Amino acid sequence: MLIIMKKILSSILLLSPALVMAQEVRSPDGRLKVNLELNGGKPGYSVAYNNKTMLESSPLGLETNIGSFAEGLIPVKEEVNRIDETYVLSHAKASRVHYVANELVRTYTNNEGDTLQIIFRVADNDISQAYRINSARRTHCTINRELTGFDFPSHATTFITPQAPWGEGWMRTKPSYEEEYTRDEPVGTPSKYGIGYTFPALFHLGDDGWILLSETGVSSLYAGTKLSEGAKDGLYTVAFPEKEENHGVGDATVTARLPLLTSWKTITVGETLKPIVETTSAYDVVRPLYEPSQVYKPGRSTWSWVVWQDNSINYDDQLKFIDLSAALNFEYVLIDSWWDRNIGRERMAELVRYARSKQVDLILWYNSNGSWNDAPQTPQDRMNTAPARHREMSWLKAVGVKGIKVDFFGGDKQVTMKLYEDILTDANAYGLSVNFHGATLPRGWERMYPNHITSEAALVSENLIFNQYWTDREAYSATILPFTRNAVCGMDFGPLFFNKRLSKDQKGGTIRKTTDAFQLATMVIYQSAIQHAGITPNNLNEQPDHVLDFVKTVPTVWDETRFIDGYPGDYFVVARRYGNKWYIAGSNAGEQPKKLTLSLPWLTGQELAVIYDKEDRTAGFKTATVDKKGRLAVEMQALGGIVAANSLTPALSNGEGER
Repeated sequence: MLIIMKKILSSILLLSPALVMAQEVRSPDGRLKVNLELNGGKPGYSVAYNNKTMLESSPLGLETNIGSFAEGLIPVKEEVNRIDETYVLSHAKASRVHYVANELVRTYTNNEGDTLQIIFRVADNDISQAYRINSARRTHCTINRELTGFDFPSHATTFITPQAPWGEGWMRTKPSYEEEYTRDEPVGTPSKYGIGYTFPALFHLGDDGWILLSETGVSSLYAGTKLSEGAKDGLYTVAFPEKEENHGVGDATVTARLPLLTSWKTITVGETLKPIVETTSAYDVVRPLYEPSQVYKPGRSTWSWVVWQDNSINYDDQLKFIDLSAALNFEYVLIDSWWDRNIGRERMAELVRYARSKQVDLILWYNSNGSWNDAPQTPQDRMNTAPARHREMSWLKAVGVKGIKVDFFGGDKQVTMKLYEDILTDANAYGLSVNFHGATLPRGWERMYPNHITSEAALVSENLIFNQYWTDREAYSATILPFTRNAVCGMDFGPLFFNKRLSKDQKGGTIRKTTDAFQLATMVIYQSAIQHAGITPNNLNEQPDHVLDFVKTVPTVWDETRFIDGYPGDYFVVARRYGNKWYIAGSNAGEQPKKLTLSLPWLTGQELAVIYDKEDRTAGFKTATVDKKGRLAVEMQALGGIVAANSLTPALSNGEGER
């Protein structure tokens, strides 16, 4: 992975401990400002954007087994750095990122003489904050509590999702980041379960703008954190995992060798939603932890289980889905749970060979196992210990499987983060990509672990099959998740359903309410390096050529992403570029048609191929020209969508452009 870095040290200042300290660090464009404070030995900070208060005075600090780093702090020095770095991402919404930020590192000692550094990096719309602890008298440290807080103005509203307690849900498989988001709920409203909220978390500050909070840089050396319950005045603080998570195995604290660098908390700030959708904050402050053993190929995958369910995990049905992938120029087929019982290893090797003859690769499902859930699906006991992993991965490599999907994890403790890291690291040694389900938010993992291809960590498309309530809200999800969960990292939603009823025979099952053009749009709206599509073999004979040609060519990773328009829960429009080709996609969660005039100045004068909602809710095709003012008029039906690309043919040929 190419990394070009340049750090310029601009100043080092020694400070008198007697001073009442307040230090400001601004973004390179000067609009975003962090004020770091020390009041009576207690650290804190505030955030302003264009001279508007975005976060009021908020606490900082840590409580540890070697003493408090939240009070009695004595300032030692400050260091201000200019960060200027260009890096490449292979599996994300942007392929090349130029990260420029100003960094403030303030060093303190506590009452025991140990050292705390508070680090802020401030880019034009992104703040990254972390701590570094060191000690001359200790070699290890346990962090019992983070005091980092985010004090929002009391008028702010939330788009946040509650943390679920361990043991809830089917077969005790929660927490798994699969809860509903609030919608413009006042700050301080109690959460569903009373134990806080997961990252990422979106806050609306009215006319002043938006803030997206998240976390990145979590490896085996830290735990995944969350937000506490909110106070009525708008204060949320960082909280460690619940002690019951992972079925009680492992501590709900963090222990590591000194010096200890915490995870980074990220704060994306904007007057509009554009910086929220386009942020790369999850990747900007992390580094690859190992080199990829090979090139991990993104792409599209069929997936029989999501519509045809458990009974489809058999040899004959998988042949049908391999043929479907080949017909659609898809790169993969995902074979889900029970394959070891229903197909067996010898016949699986035959399926791999057949798939390769069709230029298709296979991905296989695994239960994460351990004591943290009662999920019965097999294969079990293959991923939770090192000897078992190596035996299984050696077999996977030998037969030619290219990736694994590992499901049903137990929470966010440090011990669980180590399991994620161990699976990723071992899989890389065997040339396997990894997709996590029933899992935590991946915190910078596309850059840290180059074979991490995608993760679920959201209320995704399998729920469309399980309950009509979720099917009715499918379009709503496509206007919430792009501003929240999918804004910070890849998300394996599993888009693209054409069946009118979501079952194999289409005589039973939930009833799809969205349009066909909406379904195409989700392939662009949702970003995941591998898209596991809900398309089924019968759709080949049911959809027109312009629909199937789009499906055959749409990319899954992008060189550039631009937010066009939208509001969480109402509608969403995004533009993404792969090579020289732009794709524009929109969704409408409303019960009425929505007419929009899109601003696309970089496409002025270009003719676009447009797939749109016809009155019968099927997908029509036309061409339209972006006018001289860079505008394009579009209309989406209720629960509908639209896709467009700068290609002049109905086939949308050469969909991947030149990259």
